[in-house]
Amino acid sequence: MAELDKPVVSTTERVTDKPRRRGCVGHCVRFWWVYLILLIVIIVIVVPVVLLVAVPKIAQEKLDHAELILNGINVSNTQADKLTMAIDSTIKSDGKVSAKIAPFVGVMYLEDVPEHIPFARINFPETTSEAHQEVKVEQILEINDENRDALTQFNTWLLANETLKVTVLGETTIRVKGIARNYGVTFKKTIEMPGLNHLEGIVVNETTIALVPEDNFKGTAYIPNHSLVTFELGNASFHNYLLGPEIGTVNIDNLTLKAGQVTSIPMRATIQNDPVLKALGEKPYCEDGGILPFQIRGKSVTNNGQSLDYFTKALASNTQTIDIDIGGTLKRSLNITIPCGGLGGGH
Repeated sequence: MAELDKPVVSTTERVTDKPRRRGCVGHCVRFWWVYLILLIVIIVIVVPVVLLVAVPKIAQEKLDHAELILNGINVSNTQADKLTMAIDSTIKSDGKVSAKIAPFVGVMYLEDVPEHIPFARINFPETTSEAHQEVKVEQILEINDENRDALTQFNTWLLANETLKVTVLGETTIRVKGIARNYGVTFKKTIEMPGLNHLEGIVVNETTIALVPEDNFKGTAYIPNHSLVTFELGNASFHNYLLGPEIGTVNIDNLTLKAGQVTSIPMRATIQNDPVLKALGEKPYCEDGGILPFQIRGKSVTNNGQSLDYFTKALASNTQTIDIDIGGTLKRSLNITIPCGGLGGGH
């Protein structure tokens, strides 16, 4: 009985203190086929969707948001059927996606001309998605029946407008870092660039007049180029008008208009004397010192003995008015002053 009086000690195990046998391992063993199906779905459907849809879309969006900045175009070695075109540009992006864009042929056309006929095809080099990247291209541009009219139209618009829009368009591929696959993308950028604005601001100074049959008027022409395009024109001649009728021809030799600069260059002209003397004796010109409003319009452009019709037609499409101090020139060169009414008297 004494043993019966001893306290009974019982031990109770807490279920939560023991590892459960029905954990993830057990569940995965029982439902392994579900996880296999999920893995197959990810591999077969999700991954291809990401690689074939999501990544290309992101790459195209990044390319669309990148900015193309035109620093300058240099047109040199101009000939009848070809010229050298050098383009200096900058591409800016956020630089968040590391990728390479394959070389491609890009066409350039006037955005506001509905036909969008290319005036140039440019071989752009491989570029990257760096935040700031200089892109420079130089190549010979062939001028043929396919692009001659479009190139002439581009030159005409550039001459006539204060600003104009040019689009660069090309199909290429992009490879994102870490993915061994090339994705097709479209490179399309429209640039608003300054034009020549009718060469507004032309000035002719240092003028002289001589009593000779040809080149009887000479001076220095100051020609502003408000655009980003440098042109090697060569020898340019212009129709010369005074108060309506044509009175002669103006010639400028070895003319290159440098982008963003005022080009000073000698000019010479053969003009008829009688219309000029008559105008100098008429009001209001005889009252303001003999400053006459001459007009010029493109006549011909030649370089290296070849006619450059894509420049000639552009210069012939517009007239530019230039006020020239003919009264002061006559006084300096020949000591002649034309009074109102002319040299024959009258008022």
